[in-house]
Amino acid sequence: MDIFNIISMVGGLALFLYGMTMLGSGLEKVAGGKLEQIMQKLTSNIFKSVLLGAVVTAMIQSSSATTVIVVGLVNAGVLKLGSAVGVIMGANIGTTVTGQILRLGDIGESGEVNLFLKILKPTTLAPIVAIIGILIFMLAKRSRTKSIGEILLGFGILFNGMFAMEAAVRPLSELPKFQELFLALSNPVLGVAVGAIVTMIIQSSSASVGILQALAKTGAVRYSAAIPIIMGQNIGTCITAILASIGANKNGKRAAIIHLYYNVIGTILFLIGIYSYQHFVGFGFWDRSINMGGIANFHTIFNIITTLALMGFAGWLEKLAKWTIRDDNGHEEVPEGAVLNLLDERLLSSPSVAIQHSRSTIEQMAKYAQRNFNESVKLFKKYDIKAVARIKEYEDMIDRMEDRLNSYLVQLTGRELPNDESANITFLLHLVSEYERVGDYAMNLTEQANMLFEEQASFSEQAQAEFDVITDAVAEIIELSIQSFVRNDLDIARSVEPLEEVIDTLEDKLKSMHIERFKTGGCNVDSSVIFLEALTNLERIADHCSNIAVYIIARNTGRDFINRHEYIEEMHRGKNIDYKSASEKFKSKYQLN
Repeated sequence: MDIFNIISMVGGLALFLYGMTMLGSGLEKVAGGKLEQIMQKLTSNIFKSVLLGAVVTAMIQSSSATTVIVVGLVNAGVLKLGSAVGVIMGANIGTTVTGQILRLGDIGESGEVNLFLKILKPTTLAPIVAIIGILIFMLAKRSRTKSIGEILLGFGILFNGMFAMEAAVRPLSELPKFQELFLALSNPVLGVAVGAIVTMIIQSSSASVGILQALAKTGAVRYSAAIPIIMGQNIGTCITAILASIGANKNGKRAAIIHLYYNVIGTILFLIGIYSYQHFVGFGFWDRSINMGGIANFHTIFNIITTLALMGFAGWLEKLAKWTIRDDNGHEEVPEGAVLNLLDERLLSSPSVAIQHSRSTIEQMAKYAQRNFNESVKLFKKYDIKAVARIKEYEDMIDRMEDRLNSYLVQLTGRELPNDESANITFLLHLVSEYERVGDYAMNLTEQANMLFEEQASFSEQAQAEFDVITDAVAEIIELSIQSFVRNDLDIARSVEPLEEVIDTLEDKLKSMHIERFKTGGCNVDSSVIFLEALTNLERIADHCSNIAVYIIARNTGRDFINRHEYIEEMHRGKNIDYKSASEKFKSKYQLN
């Protein structure tokens, strides 16, 4: 074996890793943000958690990706630490799927096979799948269809990388020193160490199993050497979650260390069991050469048995993690700003999950702005210092959420995303700005109520009654804007603009009526100025709600965000029956006495 073989080996590994990444990325894009939602819903008990971890990992072809997502969700407070244990266990089972796919390389090794099996043989199937994949990827218009092409292309590249590694290591079978090396690796401690170190370096147990399967094609790898190496690979894959937990809160770190404890304890117990049996009874296959199928099977059996053995001790693993990473005061840590913790940078590696978390954070931001508005209008009737303090706290939170969301979403734009998700990020950035402005105007109303209180003034009975009418209308338009976003409901979104038009008309009428009332001495100068300024703020809140609705309509109908003002004008010009009906309903509902 010369330098050129080594270059081919490394090149094959690069193709293998790229293909696996591409395959997982495509699968994740097809699944979208549903992965996170499923994780949250199906972790009510250990059995569901294990099954979920196995299925998700089999789908995205990476236990490392699953555990990183788990660390992020636990850090965000979305997933409980106890629920994470089962998902981590299941991830180890799910990752064995890659090896089972690669074992298809054994088809035809033992003799003649029929045409169907020849087609299934990776040397035939991989090029066919790759060709189909690249055609779909290049010709498809829809991003989801492109992702399917990405999955198929990733599958083809993965196997071509495997073929390159097999070809590169084939000359090793003729080297006596190579055979001696694997005899040395029969030492369980050394074998586990090598498997762990290699996996740590490439950060993928599936890839390290693939390398071992490629080496097995030489015929020099025995069961006695492969078994401890495979066990070590399980330990090595923990490095990704540990690195991901750096900077996480204590529960996030605990999730990562549970992954390590589970694999280390499982490996120790299995080593004791299997080597005890070999010593006292003996395995007939122990000194035989292992093939790709044997490696895949042992990898699967090892992880299934380990999971079954330790499932009943999930609670103990959680306690062990808490004992290792202790709370300062002996109490469970409650992360400060739990809402902001949803925007965990560890989840940026899974853009669909990160986008879903961004949506959830914006929803909460919108509700904070809505809360502040509702509290601020109450101050005009009954001033409350404590309520003002709470409004300021929520306004500070809204501002922090805006800064964090903008930074988070901008970071997402640097990721490789399908077109629809890129457009979704732009859409979310617009909404962040709009809801932040709603919060600002709610704060303006609070300040105007404060001025009224400091002047020891109040609105007249008539002015207050009129003020209540328009604030009720604005409260409804805020609610409609939020519900249209949360539900992604076009019908609700289309009802916003007719209400905004009614609010504009109300503002004009109220200003005119108030000026006339001022002329007749019905109110003083200070309260008049505050009243008029408050009306302006109410109208601007309605404008921003209208913008939100237009963004939602545009997002769901393929319209250009840039032309939203033209779109509003178009809505006014083309008043259809539904628009007129909604306008009449709101006019009737918000009449002035």
